[in-house]
Amino acid sequence: MIMEEVLSKFLIYWLIIILFLVGPFGMIFSKNLMKKLMAMNVMQVAVIIFFLALGQKAGATIPIETSGIADIGKYINPLPHALMLTAIVVSLATTGVTLSLLTLIQRNFGTLEEDEIMRRMEK
Repeated sequence: MIMEEVLSKFLIYWLIIILFLVGPFGMIFSKNLMKKLMAMNVMQVAVIIFFLALGQKAGATIPIETSGIADIGKYINPLPHALMLTAIVVSLATTGVTLSLLTLIQRNFGTLEEDEIMRRMEK
């Protein structure tokens, strides 16, 4: 009974931790630059989900003033949602710039494998 309650309350945070740890693992151990970019995006998504999960309140409603609710504590804080919307835009821009750089690297070196690029740069 207690285990089910703990899992239902904290399962989202455990999933976020696992998702976040996939990012550094992929960035460190992958030799392909595209895989490193995907790992970075997974880590960014984990951070965004974490902040959105922190912004939620049980029994709260959207932050639009309604006539029936007078207590300010009954509203969800909109700040984390607004900040994460900005983070999504920044993440998209970062991904776009990185993809264009990866396209140039692929065009110049013929590969996206880090070891092969380093080897060809030494020549």
